[in-house]
Amino acid sequence: MFKKVLVSEDLGSISNGIISVLEALYIDNFQQVQYCDDAYLKIKKANQDGQPFDLLITDLSFKEDHRPQKYQSGETLIKALKQEYPKLNIIAYSIEDRPQKVRAVIQGSNANAYVCKGRNGLKELDEAVVAVFNGQTYLSPQIATALRESSTTEIDDYDIEIMQLLAKGLSQEEISRDLKSQNKSPNSLSAIEKRIVKLRTNLNAKNTIHLISIAKDLGLI
Repeated sequence: MFKKVLVSEDLGSISNGIISVLEALYIDNFQQVQYCDDAYLKIKKANQDGQPFDLLITDLSFKEDHRPQKYQSGETLIKALKQEYPKLNIIAYSIEDRPQKVRAVIQGSNANAYVCKGRNGLKELDEAVVAVFNGQTYLSPQIATALRESSTTEIDDYDIEIMQLLAKGLSQEEISRDLKSQNKSPNSLSAIEKRIVKLRTNLNAKNTIHLISIAKDLGLI
């Protein structure tokens, strides 16, 4: 079983529940943090000291406060850590159960498991820890089909980037120039126009402003 675990969760009651799961699995070497930045720094230092964590369990949503954060969500934390420490096992523990979010965290950020908070959350977290320890990917039963779903409304990284640039106030012409400067394609004005129209259709958005609002509500950007 895992020997060293870090829990990143800003709510004490939920953190206590996670700890109870770890203790039931006879994992007694664990640490807790309430900020994503603290989680990143602890994992980095542990690796530098030659005593790395085996597992990170993290929420995805953290309440904002006075303290500015480089990593403002568990998703961005997971992605950054997996790029630097690909062997680190990570379990996302979140109330969010939309298939799009699950795919983004598992396929986009490379988390090893996704557990939904709820009535059976702690039981499923226990199962997830065991599964990940055995080299398996784990999803809560209610989202188990998320990775198998195929839809014409699938939104990829290119779509996400376009919506992020739109959210920053860039025009279609400016987006085209931005993509060209990064050598990303398609980057023509016509291609971007077509993609925005497709996104508006798929998300039932009345206009570009409405599209960005929907994307934010869905947690896409």
